Amino acid sequence: MTEFVIKIEDLCKSFGDHHVLDHFDLSLIRGENLVVLGKSGSGKSVLIKCIIGLIEPDHGKIQVLGQDILTLDQTDLDHIRVKVAFLFQSNALYDSMTVRENLEFPLRRHSFQLSAEEVDDMVMEALQNVGLEHTVDMMPAELSGGMRKRIALARTLILKPEIILYDEPTTGLDPITSVEIITLINKIQEKYKTSSMIITHDMKCVKMVAQRIAMLIDGKCYAIGTYDELSTSTDEKISAFFD
Repeated sequence: MTEFVIKIEDLCKSFGDHHVLDHFDLSLIRGENLVVLGKSGSGKSVLIKCIIGLIEPDHGKIQVLGQDILTLDQTDLDHIRVKVAFLFQSNALYDSMTVRENLEFPLRRHSFQLSAEEVDDMVMEALQNVGLEHTVDMMPAELSGGMRKRIALARTLILKPEIILYDEPTTGLDPITSVEIITLINKIQEKYKTSSMIITHDMKCVKMVAQRIAMLIDGKCYAIGTYDELSTSTDEKISAFFD
């Protein structure tokens, strides 16, 4: 039986007269890498921010791990967020903190009762997952763009989330670094069996990472399928992405 870890139904969000999400439906299956593909400004980032409660939709239902997040109070929403990691497009590292302090921050924020040794072990495991153990006492300003992205990814992993939401993970990176980040996304999904939703318009990322692709066009989930299925579509709105 298929298990859905995220289920979105009839989601609507407008800003003034601009209808960003228009009765949007989508489900994320446990353990899959699902890409949401759309043009810049199509509403991909709005969608992902609705999922984690950063933006309140105008209408619809969002179930995350069986709970309707639109009905939760702040305490229950925070409990869900422990299980759902969000990799910001901008990385959102704290410039005044070392790499170690950035990774420790989620542990402190959620008040885990951990010894100093346990915290150190979790920090080093997260850094090992992205191949950057040697940066533990460095500052973000000392890191390259690709390294900052890896550290941000390490921070998402430190709480062992069930779901990871990636907002344009390869934006601003050179082609080689982009491939390294995509490879890491696949490695993490395979190692931890995470369920991932990847928001992107980078077709190389789509081809390398997607098990299914949802096309966000005109505010709707216009089509859904595998890369091979969609790349051979004769629908001009779909084929335009694969030309």
